Amino acid sequence: MKRAYQRRQSGLEVGLWVLALLWSIPFLFLIVISVKPTEELFGKALSLPSRIDLSSYVGAWTQGGMGRALLSSVIITGGSVLGLLALSSAAAYVLARRTSNASGPLLLVFVVGLIVPAQLGLIPTYSAFRHLGLVGGYTGMILLNVSLWLPLAVFLYYGFLKQLGHEYEEAAQIDGATPAQTFTRVVFPLLRPVTGTVAILCGMLIWNDFFNPLVFLSGTQKTPLPVAVYSFVGQFATRWNYVFAAVMISLVPALAFFVVAQRQLIQGFSGGVKG
Repeated sequence: MKRAYQRRQSGLEVGLWVLALLWSIPFLFLIVISVKPTEELFGKALSLPSRIDLSSYVGAWTQGGMGRALLSSVIITGGSVLGLLALSSAAAYVLARRTSNASGPLLLVFVVGLIVPAQLGLIPTYSAFRHLGLVGGYTGMILLNVSLWLPLAVFLYYGFLKQLGHEYEEAAQIDGATPAQTFTRVVFPLLRPVTGTVAILCGMLIWNDFFNPLVFLSGTQKTPLPVAVYSFVGQFATRWNYVFAAVMISLVPALAFFVVAQRQLIQGFSGGVKG
């Protein structure tokens, strides 16, 4: 019995390693193309480079405005994530703790927000933002991202809060804490695992978003990295070495953040599943 279990585990491990290898092939291809000399780009696209050429990174950074785009991505992603954490945690706390007749319908509204494609409301949203003067600026982009990903963030926080005990909150209320003080000083620190999950998951989605910045920030100097990468794609010619180098530049910060905070992501998801 034990040997059969060990064989199954070994087979599962081998299968996962094979799957990981297959998943890594496009990433390795991306790295190889980004460091290839221009003369080897088309004739020997799948071969290893004869030498490491970093001129594509220099060209992508200087000609594509990657430094400015990186700053825009940091501002948009950082502001959006901070707004999401503040609003979604408070909303989920009220929905999870206040048992009123409106709690069920309000939660259903957030669930529907997870299902309905955001593109359905693109035209009226753009029209409203244009009349409010929010098109072409960081503020409008941050507000848009918060509204788009608020249902997902509330859903994750709600699942975690439903399996979180009430003991600390009751003790704080006995000591005279107000509901706002109870949430900010007692409950929110306990939400650290799911807060990390919301920050990582929504942050990655916002960081890699191409469509919304293309629509709401097009023609400005505030476009983030995905739109800057697209600037190297032309109608008649595409500088693929610059494209791949720009993609690598945009991937490095996101990968570094994920590697550092992946434990929080796993803990938050496990808490949501239990809930």
